[in-house]
Formats: sequence, structure tokens, C-alpha cells
Amino acid sequence: MKATEILTNEHHVIEQVLNCLEAIVRLAKSTGRLDRQSAEDAVAFFRNFADRCHHGKEETHLFPALEANGFPREGGPTGVMLHEHERGRALVRGMDEQLAAAAAGDPAAVGHFLANAEGYLVLLREHIYKEDHVLFQLADRAFTAEDQQRLLDAFQQVEAEEMGAGTHEKYLKLAQDLAHRLGVVDPTGEVQYGHFHCTCGH
Repeated sequence: MKATEILTNEHHVIEQVLNCLEAIVRLAKSTGRLDRQSAEDAVAFFRNFADRCHHGKEETHLFPALEANGFPREGGPTGVMLHEHERGRALVRGMDEQLAAAAAGDPAAVGHFLANAEGYLVLLREHIYKEDHVLFQLADRAFTAEDQQRLLDAFQQVEAEEMGAGTHEKYLKLAQDLAHRLGVVDPTGEVQYGHFHCTCGH
């Protein structure tokens, strides 16, 4: 298992919750009111799994390893990815700030929530595509087997020390529950969570 494969597997789960967010958006547009519980679950997932766990691994370990192999941050691929991470955080904050009022049916808040959600959907889907099809391929060509193992060890440390025992599984279950609640199935027709590779050692 390569470090980049761990990140790609995490992308699959993130994409599933993006599909859930899209379902939340459709429902809000049709009813004029936000499904509060589902929206809160999605925001929590994006903030903790997609950002703290997944982006944390990239920013703390993958990107510095790429830069150590000669990829520049300024004007280079890691600089672009970091900028998109920051844009994503701003959009998640925007959703969170409007969530309560939108769930109460405030039309302006619903509109603001939807604008942030739709912006996040476009941003993250394009971001994941660029990482899966460009950045991770560059990484796999640049890294030695020892580099990959160091990254795997570092990812496990993120799970154990920074996220805490059981946190990874908590958000995988949240993603699965959200998908089932909203009737969102994986595009392949499969539920991937059961054989998701966790780096936390559980």
C-alpha cells in the first residue's frame, strides 16, 4: 500500500459525502428549508475528516516530501493545492455560519448556505481530480519505497496522535449513515466503507 493510495481511498469517502451534500442542496432547493441534521453531519465530516485528517496528512507530510524532491511551492503544484485547501475551509465556514438560520427556513440564509455548498462541491471535485490524476502520479514517480514507507508511518501517527483513537472510524460511520439516510449510493453501486483501508492500526 502506497501513501498516495491511502489518500485516494480517502478521496472515495469524501466524494461520497460530496454526493450527500449535493442531495442536501437539492432538498433545500425544493423545500426552501435545510435538513439540519444532515447538513451538520456533512459539515462535521468535511471539517474533521476531509480537512483535519486528510488535508492534514497532505500539508504536514505529503507536500513537504514533494518539495524535498524538488517540486517548488511557489508556482508549483503544492502551492495550488494549499490555496484550494484554504478556499475549501472558507466555504465550509460559510456553510456552518448559515446552517442554523437556513434550517429554520430563513430564505437569505438558505441562499447563502447553498452558494457556499455549491462552491464547495465544484472546488473539491476538481481538487480531488487534480490530486488523483496529476499530483499523486508525480509523487509516485518521485518517491522511493523508503519515502512511501516514511509517509505511511507518518500517516499512522496523524491518526493515532492528532486525530485520536477511533476518530477515523467515527467519521467513516458518519459518512455511511449520511449516505444511507439520504439514499445516496456510490456511483459503482458498491458500498466501499467495509473495505476502506484505515491507517490508524485498528
